[in-house]
Amino acid sequence: MKQTALLSSFLVLTLFFNGCGNDAKQAQEPVTAIEKKVINENEYHLTAIDNSKYIIKKQNNGFILQNAEDKIIILDIFATWCPPCRAAVSHLSSLKEKYKDDLIIIALTIETPISNEKLNDFKTKNNANYTFVNSPENKRLIDAVASSLDVGKRFPIPLMAMYKDGKLINHYVGMVEEEFIESDIKRALEK
Repeated sequence: MKQTALLSSFLVLTLFFNGCGNDAKQAQEPVTAIEKKVINENEYHLTAIDNSKYIIKKQNNGFILQNAEDKIIILDIFATWCPPCRAAVSHLSSLKEKYKDDLIIIALTIETPISNEKLNDFKTKNNANYTFVNSPENKRLIDAVASSLDVGKRFPIPLMAMYKDGKLINHYVGMVEEEFIESDIKRALEK
């Protein structure tokens, strides 16, 4: 009799715990918008600090900015606390001014989370005249760029990659003189 009562108790407890497993919990939780959306792993939807939207697509070994065909794209991977990154801003701003019709620079911060206000303060303080992106997609795009450049997961910053028509022109690790970047821009423009 004791064995039957013990066995019955064991079965009831087993059914109780199995009924409260993760499957039951998941069935009751609503599906988030991200889970509903089919994510294209080669497409990155970015939002700049001024709320403008950008779509960057991975293409072979490079990246292309939607609606910016025939433009040179520089992806600048940086951090606001990084002294060489701050120094690079003046070079990039100068190049943006010289090649405003041919060059798009998109700055991607490695800092997450960071407020748009802090990023905008950095942009203003350093007189940057190009686009700063603060988006949940930053990390995914940064990882894809670093992987395509084969610089490893713990690469030094700033890391800049220059593309034209979805093809890598060159990449730069650490502080780089403006003249080196400009010579690659001229080569890409065939000037």
